[in-house]
Amino acid sequence: MIEQAYTQAAQQGLSVWCEDEAGPFQAVPHPGPSWQPQAHPARHPHEYIRGGTTKILTLFHPASGQVRLQSAERCTNAVLHPWLRERLSAILAELPAPAVADPVLTHAAWEVWQAGLTRRFTLPEELPPLRLLLVWDNLTGHKTPELVLWLCAHGIMPLYTPVGGSWLNMAESIQRVLKRRALAGQHPHSPAEIGSWFEQTARSWNAQPTPFVWNGKRRQRRRCCAKEQIYRVGGSGACTGQPLPQPRSQVQAECQIRRQTTH
Repeated sequence: MIEQAYTQAAQQGLSVWCEDEAGPFQAVPHPGPSWQPQAHPARHPHEYIRGGTTKILTLFHPASGQVRLQSAERCTNAVLHPWLRERLSAILAELPAPAVADPVLTHAAWEVWQAGLTRRFTLPEELPPLRLLLVWDNLTGHKTPELVLWLCAHGIMPLYTPVGGSWLNMAESIQRVLKRRALAGQHPHSPAEIGSWFEQTARSWNAQPTPFVWNGKRRQRRRCCAKEQIYRVGGSGACTGQPLPQPRSQVQAECQIRRQTTH
């Protein structure tokens, strides 16, 4: 079902977004390349200082590559749910206005995204036109009646990944990319600094985003015949049509490994 959302929802006029909460990220030195003078490696304190943690709330649109995030000290329902309502309302405002449809056809369009589920929540009797599919984890906080009813009332159908199936959520991949660019080789000293770096990285990413494409097993079999060139993105089953830029030091290390293996 989630694979159909990634591959067929756009043809039905539906927007697909992914949501996830990354972290917590600690305010400690993070491994990775850094810009240091030659023969002067980066030095970190030997004491373990608890500088606090921060969470990153993420909404990702794979078709365009756009990401919307916000940092938070904690990710309780009291923090996540208002943020989701605000951001999803802004996203819906940017979508085309839905056309008036027959109530029977509207209800059938919603039921399509519950077909085959062993456990499905009861859809309200009165439903607006379906406009958006939201892929996220099956946490208890994501299934609260108040939140689910709000989503349905605004034309949003939640699709929950199964237990152990977080790789179906492409927000996992964009979070890994943003984490590497924001924290690799850095030493944040406060949770606020971590959140600021993530937000700056997200703005830079949105200035020239890279769309993500689903690369599940079925698509891999079709791609073997078409010989389509793709580039994998870690964290989920996502891929891109063009390679994402890597840090220069990481590229040099990979080249050295290739030379050693060839010789």
